[in-house]
Amino acid sequence: MAKRGPLNIISLDVPPQQDSLAKFLTQSGTFREGDLFVNKDGIRIVGNSGVDAPPPIKPLDDQISLADVDVIKVIGKGNNVIVQLVQHKWTNQFFALKVIHMNIQESDRKRTAKELEINRSLECPYVVACYQCFYQNNAFYLILEYMDGGSLLDFLRKVRTIPEDHLAAICKQVVKGLHYLHHQKHVIHRDLKPSNLLINHLGEVKITDFGVSAIVASTSAQANTNVGTYYYMGPERFSEETYGARSDIWSLGMVMLECATGKFPYAIPDDGWAATYYSVMQTIIEQPPPRASPDEFSPEFCSFISSCLQKDPKARLSAQQLLEHPFLSMYDDLAIDLASYFTNDGSPLTTL
Repeated sequence: MAKRGPLNIISLDVPPQQDSLAKFLTQSGTFREGDLFVNKDGIRIVGNSGVDAPPPIKPLDDQISLADVDVIKVIGKGNNVIVQLVQHKWTNQFFALKVIHMNIQESDRKRTAKELEINRSLECPYVVACYQCFYQNNAFYLILEYMDGGSLLDFLRKVRTIPEDHLAAICKQVVKGLHYLHHQKHVIHRDLKPSNLLINHLGEVKITDFGVSAIVASTSAQANTNVGTYYYMGPERFSEETYGARSDIWSLGMVMLECATGKFPYAIPDDGWAATYYSVMQTIIEQPPPRASPDEFSPEFCSFISSCLQKDPKARLSAQQLLEHPFLSMYDDLAIDLASYFTNDGSPLTTL
């Protein structure tokens, strides 16, 4: 990376209590309203970044390398994947660094890199921002927006269930993210599940890992035609070679029902990977789709789940249609505060 010149400070009306660059760092490592944001063009005050705010400004000059960051700690692990909390040496800004280990041929590397570039083309407040991706030392590196609340899976492990009114506020953000992916970018996520929905102290919920699961599966030695986590797959994913965006809608229904009840919607015996896979496949294909109990939940929530969990993909509502579903707006007058909910009721925010 070329050596940078002196920092150009843009003249702003900065209140006296915010006239120190040290103020722009927060305890959780992310920005709050009123903090200072630093990049190569100078500094600015961060405004209200609620869930309907514009997508985050891409940091620096969009050229971040491994030499530019210090690793703080590991914040996630998976098959051939590790996620680290890293800090940029120049601005002290925090990012999540996802490392996908793959020893693949150059032709596959180029194809995979092209697919990963989809991540960088997405700019939506309901999708985790990808600032940079590159290949080095037999691994792909993605520098991502850091979500300090962890995943929805982490949150569920703490609270067990999510009240319906709060779930409506969460679900609305996820549906808006899917609407952007499906209808504006024509991207299918293929692996929507609680661990791929990230939260932060601002009350934001964002989709992550779209396409990455497919890339890992298609380039690994272990073949897997059913890309994604099979527990959340729609019936068509087990029986058809091709599938559409409404496969994500089935996954959405499964996730929301699990959040509401505190348990996976199907009863699946835990008897080893192979047996479990076929048990899940047989259950999802042969059994009626799960439903929300009308004795425990509102008619609107029951209808929403039913609109998602239809065996025939054509019978499911699209993300665009779901945006108009009454469940997503029925609690709007309550002004649900997800920021306080995630901060006070869930796991401690991922801090240093």
